[in-house]
Amino acid sequence: MTVQPFSYAKSSNNQGFTLLEVLIAIAIFSVISLSSFTIFDSVIKGDEKAQVSSKRQNELQRAFLIIERDITQLARRSARLNGEKPSERFLQTATDVVDGEQAIGFVRHGWTNPGLLLPRSDMQAVAYQLSEETLQRLHFNFVDAVVGEEPKVRPLISDVTSIVFEYYDGKKWQEKWVENDLPLAIAVEIETIDYGVIRRQFLVPGVDNSATKKD
Repeated sequence: MTVQPFSYAKSSNNQGFTLLEVLIAIAIFSVISLSSFTIFDSVIKGDEKAQVSSKRQNELQRAFLIIERDITQLARRSARLNGEKPSERFLQTATDVVDGEQAIGFVRHGWTNPGLLLPRSDMQAVAYQLSEETLQRLHFNFVDAVVGEEPKVRPLISDVTSIVFEYYDGKKWQEKWVENDLPLAIAVEIETIDYGVIRRQFLVPGVDNSATKKD
């Protein structure tokens, strides 16, 4: 009886991967990773743009609400700025308020002072001006500011390149108001870097606005 020597059978399953297969697998993984990163980066940038846009729209909305609140409570009262002689006009514009080309100042009702706990009235002298591409709201603690009193400045809208105030007299809009009385309506037109020209018109209270409503 002859005994055959024991030997291991070679199996084709133990051959492993070739260099070409490894390179192809790496290339496919790289493409998938790059695509995933591109999608993820696009989502992140889109979310950032959405947040910036939402913040900007909130800024504009909040600013125009403040402007509307002030104009719709406009008072028939002149203000004294920097201790000077009170103006005979209810609306003060341009260099009457600040050194800018376009600005507006007036007195408004409704400045909350419950129980008159604070040493001031419920009327407030406010002004709007454009400074360093920012629309600002200024107000004084007292209606008639004393000499040397600095106004409180609140930035409202950034990236503003120009601002125009217009006044409606019942027949047409005009950029200058020199009358002693109030106009029927006031328009605020600002030009921004991102949204272009934005115009809002506000009726002045206590004035016959029938002609304005028909316009």
